[in-house]
Amino acid sequence: MYPKSRVLIIAGSDSCGGAGIQADIKTVTALGSYAMTAVTAVTAQNTKGVKKITPIPTKNVEAQLMMVLDDIGVDAVKIGMLHNKSIIKCVCKILKKYNLKNIIIDPVMVAKSGTKLINDDSIICLRRFLLPLARLVTPNLPEAEVLTGHSILTKKDMIIAAKKILNMGPKNVLLKGGHFNGKIIFDILATKKRIEIFSKKKIKTRNTHGTGCTLSSALATCISQKMNVFKSCKISLNYVNKAIMFAPNYGKGFGPLNHLVLFNSKKINV
Repeated sequence: MYPKSRVLIIAGSDSCGGAGIQADIKTVTALGSYAMTAVTAVTAQNTKGVKKITPIPTKNVEAQLMMVLDDIGVDAVKIGMLHNKSIIKCVCKILKKYNLKNIIIDPVMVAKSGTKLINDDSIICLRRFLLPLARLVTPNLPEAEVLTGHSILTKKDMIIAAKKILNMGPKNVLLKGGHFNGKIIFDILATKKRIEIFSKKKIKTRNTHGTGCTLSSALATCISQKMNVFKSCKISLNYVNKAIMFAPNYGKGFGPLNHLVLFNSKKINV
């Protein structure tokens, strides 16, 4: 089997392998594409929390990006944790310089443990300069609340928030509803033409470390393989749901997903 496409991942590293660059590479590979990386920060963390974050110098991040783009090229770009304003501006410059399309942004702001991963100035910079470059942005509820400045308590609130984020410049928004406590989870896809609602039963589990990273990388992979946004969302949400269901139950905190779920069960169709 040959890779179907090339996906560039711009994100931080997770030492326990459940999120960040590590989860991204596993996801892209599992879904049949070739993963490349530009590491923006190195974290010391496990399933219980983040102990230390060390940003990579901006010039180093720029060099990583240019070496990949000048040689192999890309079909889609997944952007995760950028950590600071300098790196955000650097990434924006490179995206524009190479006229890159199919940019998927997971606006990583807070770790599952509650640790803040980005400061307020960086959030403003991300919203102003980076979001308008995205084909798809994938905030969860807390991130959407930060971006819009409003509380999100209902499905109606989610639709309003998704539309507000859409007005910030991205072509599409997938607002994730996993933080709600109800039995049914709603994920809202907002495009320029319509609103699509994906619903599923909530899985009672602690194994949710890296769900956002995994979803955004799955979306980037599907889009890199020339699927439309709706089909990409449908396939990617299903993949993440199955990866949660068949999680290996590692660690003492929020455990990682099973990125190999497609190979472990013949009953799963993504």
